[in-house]
Amino acid sequence: MSHSLIGADRTTHLKIIAVALASAIAVILVGITARVTDIGVASAQNVVVKAGKPAAYTARHTTVR
Repeated sequence: MSHSLIGADRTTHLKIIAVALASAIAVILVGITARVTDIGVASAQNVVVKAGKPAAYTARHTTVR
């Protein structure tokens, strides 16, 4: 058994293309059918988000802002 695509025959290449095409179609279909059901909830409730106090984090004993 050869593990190289260079020496593979035509049917092997067609199988690889078929699997890649089927996978791409499946990803596209999942992306199209996926949806967010609560898209307008935040704007309907008039939610206001306020920023808190600024924070300073340290990395390797130096201050990073």
